Amino acid sequence: MAENKPAGKDWSPSRRGNSLKQNIGVGKLPPQAPELEEAVLGALMLEKDALTTVVDILSPDSFYKDSHKVIYQAILDLFNGSEPIDLLTVTNQLRKNGKLEIAGGAYHITELTSKVSSAANIEYHARIITEQAMKRDMIRISSDIQKEAYEETTDVFELLDKMESSLFEISERNIRKNYSDMRSIMRLAITELEGKKGQKDGLTGVPSGFTALDRVTSGWQKSDLVIIAARPAMGKTAFVLSTLRNAAVDHNRPVAIFSLEMSSVQLVNRLISSEAELDSEKIKKGNLADYEWEQLIHKTSKLSSAPLFVDDTPALSILELRAKCRRLKAQSDIQMIVVDYLQLMSGDSKGGGNREQEIASISRALKMIAKELEVPVIALSQLSRSVETRGGDKRPQLSDLRESGAIEQDADMVMFLYRPEYYGITEDEEGNTTAGVGEVIIAKHRNGSLENVKLRFIGKYTKFCDLELNAPYQPQDAMYGHKFPSASSGQGFDDGGMIRHQSKANNNDEPFPGGFGSKDDAPF
Repeated sequence: MAENKPAGKDWSPSRRGNSLKQNIGVGKLPPQAPELEEAVLGALMLEKDALTTVVDILSPDSFYKDSHKVIYQAILDLFNGSEPIDLLTVTNQLRKNGKLEIAGGAYHITELTSKVSSAANIEYHARIITEQAMKRDMIRISSDIQKEAYEETTDVFELLDKMESSLFEISERNIRKNYSDMRSIMRLAITELEGKKGQKDGLTGVPSGFTALDRVTSGWQKSDLVIIAARPAMGKTAFVLSTLRNAAVDHNRPVAIFSLEMSSVQLVNRLISSEAELDSEKIKKGNLADYEWEQLIHKTSKLSSAPLFVDDTPALSILELRAKCRRLKAQSDIQMIVVDYLQLMSGDSKGGGNREQEIASISRALKMIAKELEVPVIALSQLSRSVETRGGDKRPQLSDLRESGAIEQDADMVMFLYRPEYYGITEDEEGNTTAGVGEVIIAKHRNGSLENVKLRFIGKYTKFCDLELNAPYQPQDAMYGHKFPSASSGQGFDDGGMIRHQSKANNNDEPFPGGFGSKDDAPF
């Protein structure tokens, strides 16, 4: 009689067998080395100092057999209590813990010591045991990932992050840095000093390219989370693009920017304007003379080959960011990461909390990325409107950080960008002109001093540079070459001489210099 078989499937015996093996691994044992486990445990009970050789290599979970796990844990308990380790003390400790039967009884423990004569090869054996445990962990992780990948409700980006995090945890747990003797450390220190001998700037991090700022910070430091905050039109993007350009072009440091607000082409147009020193309005409209095209091509040749990576993925989640940064670090060894800007990111979809809690989780995650990859992470952030309503010179304060106090808590450094001329302040306390001057206010510096650093701001080139006394400010440099209209023009002025426009989005009056009608139209 013909057997009824579902149509469209190969139900041959060989096919069924292959399927089973693929799905559940029939006939395969997990990676293990039980004989070496027995040899290591026996050696630990034979020689009192053997444990110090393998204690940072092995953990109880490194052993495959449950009986061996409890025996090793009993040995660790004796070690932590400064008790001697031998056949009798280990047996007694297991009896005290109520684990003697699980360990196989006193006879099995005696057998372990008879299977090895010394601890001569204990480290080599311990590393093999660890390698087998790592393989088992990877099998477990891949099985979990495979199971969750079949679930329709699984978020693929969360699953990807889980896989990467789990694999990273395995390597961190098992590949540990060993101690070094003083001779080798001194040799490394002297070699490092010799490398710095010709270095006169004293930089220990990624250079910002601004002399006065680098003097205070010694460059952007590894593992630091740096928050750069300002009100709209202060030049946040121009500032980070300038420092990215300086690091990538002048110092050949691979850097990356994740732009959630502007497209990659818009960012590159700003870099072209800054590098070629061509009016950004002309580049925006394409109104370039022949000589200006030649100037653009000549001056941007270094920029085109610079190790600068731009990602303009909109509404980027913290999970996607972490995955992208890990890949960039592995493939291109990036030295600095910029996020523009923090409030446009989305946090963990499972958070379920309010926006303040989401921003707090994002800032913590950015700090974790900085520590994990050992690179500075610079995140741009908005400031609240309280700056505009406050009297005086309207200098930003830490309390102005928008949406979350966790930003201040997580950051190693908080900087504010401030341009007094934006608020109609023409002179500083010493009587110097504020025209074309931008200030970097270091409000928090975990590893350094709090200072204000003045830079030259050239709006029409969308760039910051060192403030040089021999480079006089030109009025047309202020904002894309725009001049402020006279009061007789009939346009609504605020107290600082700025044009005031009605924002359609929020129905609030927002000052924007140079005739820009909304935040989206503002140059920075």
